[in-house]
Amino acid sequence: MSRRVTVLMGGWSAEREVSLVSGAAVAAALAEAGYRVTTVDVTRDLEALWRALTPAPDVVFNALHGRGGEDGCIQGVLEIMGIPYSHSGVLASAVAMDKAVTKRLVAAAGVRSPRGLVIARGEFAGGHPLPPPYVVKPVDEGSTVGVTLVGRDGDPVSEATLEAIWAKGSRVLVEEFIPGRELTVGVMGDRPLAVTEIVFEGPLFDYVAKYTAGHARHVVPADLPPGVAEEAMRLALVVHRTLGCRGVSRSDFRYDPSLPGTEGLCFLEVNTQPGMTPLSLVPEQAAHLGISYLELVSWIVENAAWPG
Repeated sequence: MSRRVTVLMGGWSAEREVSLVSGAAVAAALAEAGYRVTTVDVTRDLEALWRALTPAPDVVFNALHGRGGEDGCIQGVLEIMGIPYSHSGVLASAVAMDKAVTKRLVAAAGVRSPRGLVIARGEFAGGHPLPPPYVVKPVDEGSTVGVTLVGRDGDPVSEATLEAIWAKGSRVLVEEFIPGRELTVGVMGDRPLAVTEIVFEGPLFDYVAKYTAGHARHVVPADLPPGVAEEAMRLALVVHRTLGCRGVSRSDFRYDPSLPGTEGLCFLEVNTQPGMTPLSLVPEQAAHLGISYLELVSWIVENAAWPG
């Protein structure tokens, strides 16, 4: 008899709409592959989620993105219920969602990231905390939600910019802006997939460019100098292993080609539950290697881990 898979989707984060698209695509592919599939639009109603997962399915495919679904919270519920689930566990999910903690851990493993600091509300006045330009981002959001480039013109931080910054939360990560090219590398199990360059207009690959058709172009494999692609894939696997990720993850990088060799390669963040929409990068990299979308989502289900 075919395995019963429940796809968790939606949620309450800023990435809810993306998660709904991811979840619908995953559910359709798994049904085509022969699994018995149900879907759950997850809310903050824990009792409703408990009922939806009773009796327990054989596997949960976690297609949630962002806070609540990608940060260890839902993973903890599934651990308590004893249900195998896809992607990373509680600890890796929580650590990866906190960009500042991730930077410290991967730095210890030799992975370079932009110089930065965490600033709490009240510590960011009208002056620049770093030499401009720099990037301000929420410490614990994904999909470039709320990312702002500040000080590109050298002017002081305006009141409007400060208001926008603190709309992101009580703590923000301030990082030096790395000029150059946007790269990303998917990891599937213990295997880096490929390097994609994301070509877009403007200085930052923001939420609109990421999820709106026509706003960005993906080049896979990226056309890079000798050794740069290999190093990006090596670093993505180092990040995956250092944080204890499992299943599929995706690491984002900036690459400054004005620096020699691989010195211009800088890690930005890791996504423990990468998007599975038609525009998403990991399915595109898998397809480049001859792995179909149906094969990818089936592999994720079959490699889901038991709790504990």
